[in-house]
Formats: sequence, structure tokens, C-alpha cells
Amino acid sequence: MSENVISVVAALIRDDAGRVLLVRKRGTAAFMQPGGKRDAGESDIAALAREIVEELGCCVDQGSARPLGVFDCAAANEPGFQVRAAVYAVDAEGTIEPAAEIDQLVWVDPTALPDLPFAPLTRDHVLPLAQAGA
Repeated sequence: MSENVISVVAALIRDDAGRVLLVRKRGTAAFMQPGGKRDAGESDIAALAREIVEELGCCVDQGSARPLGVFDCAAANEPGFQVRAAVYAVDAEGTIEPAAEIDQLVWVDPTALPDLPFAPLTRDHVLPLAQAGA
């Protein structure tokens, strides 16, 4: 893999109304899926579970994880880099609140998107999956 590719895992989390959870990291503009880089030897689901606890203070129902695909696109916050994201639909349990490097979270209706700056992964891959009912 090229050194200009950042390998991450990302979560598609929906609420009971079908809205999609997006987060914005401190010091950035783009809204994106919660998730992040894997630690050495960590599985995708373990990394997602750890990142969700760190970023949102809630837990992932690990049995709910459904792989949606691996997608390559421009990185939102690292100019000149590509992101390769393994995306999973997961159910979150507990209260969801911004923590760690997360400044803001929003719930968006994938069929009536607000005028927000979306990360390329979110805009080009995750939201279309959500619109299709993933």
C-alpha cells in the first residue's frame, strides 16, 4: 500500500428514524462517519468498537456489524492523501455524546441532506449507501 493511503474503519450508525450520525473533528470543517485507524493487530470490528467508545462514549453492538464495502477516496483532512475505508453498518448502544477529538455531531436524513460540508467518503459512498437503505 502506498504511503499516501490512510487505512481506516468507519461506522454507518442510524437512529430509529433512519437518520445517519455524522461527526466533525476539532479544527476541521468536514462532517464524516465516526471511526479511525486500526491499532496494530486490531480487527476492523475491534477498532470500530474502540473508536466509537473514544469518540462518542457509547458502545457498538459488535454482533450488529454488517460490512458495506471498502472504498477509496480523497482524505478529508490530509491534503494529498487517499483514505481506504472499510465501512460497516453498526448499532450503537448508550448515550451518544461528542468526546475526544470530536467537536460536533449531527443526525442527518440521507434523503434530505442539509447544506453541510461532507468528507468525500461520506458524500460519495456512505450517504448513497444510506439512501439505498444500507
